[in-house]
Amino acid sequence: MIKKMIPNLLTMGNLFCGCIALWQAGYGNLDIAAVWVILGIVFDFFDGFAARLMKVTGELGKQLDSLADMVTSGVVPGIVMMQLFIKADNKAIDEGLITVTKCFAAGGATTLSYIGFLITLASAYRLAKFNIDTRQTDSFIGVPTPANTLLVLSLPLILEFQHTAFLESIILNKWFLIGFTLLSAFLLNANLPLFALKFKTFRFKENAIRYIFIIACMVLLVLLKFIAIPAIILLYIILSLLNNR
Repeated sequence: MIKKMIPNLLTMGNLFCGCIALWQAGYGNLDIAAVWVILGIVFDFFDGFAARLMKVTGELGKQLDSLADMVTSGVVPGIVMMQLFIKADNKAIDEGLITVTKCFAAGGATTLSYIGFLITLASAYRLAKFNIDTRQTDSFIGVPTPANTLLVLSLPLILEFQHTAFLESIILNKWFLIGFTLLSAFLLNANLPLFALKFKTFRFKENAIRYIFIIACMVLLVLLKFIAIPAIILLYIILSLLNNR
């Protein structure tokens, strides 16, 4: 009985981290929210790994996993994107590009900032599709919600830890944020076959693309830090497309 509960407890760990991340993101502490999201994604990885290892997969765990992901990798990135839109509007006000009267605010949020929740809606749709799609047992179709969340979180992390005036001018540009949001929502539900980091064995021959991807990720992270995350997502898509040729 205890053995069957271990994967679900790990899933609850993901949900717990997502709740704290949501709270922090709501207050604009995006770097702290990112830490909790990353911890939640670690729990998310190991709950599936534990379930396969212990052979205790079931419908309950599948549904619970999606519910936890909806918070950590669905609601949180929507809030983060909303906060970035608010930062972009505040920057435009400071620079005199728009006036406060033209930037309708409600509780600190602006009208434009609600576009960020398109990521939340697209995540919910993807997770619902995933639960009924029999094609996604050993691979993915469309970018997984945790990967998409890391992509979104890379923006505030770049602003916080690799800040330059040039990068700020790009990231806090409302047109960039609109395009980024639409691209993110599209990638979540695009008909893109992508490999999963699920190891049935650890032999190189059977997992060559996974090992190449992991090594490339480590190199990129060392060289580029948080700027590496968008590059890693792009590499993930390219390698998947090459692998499916």
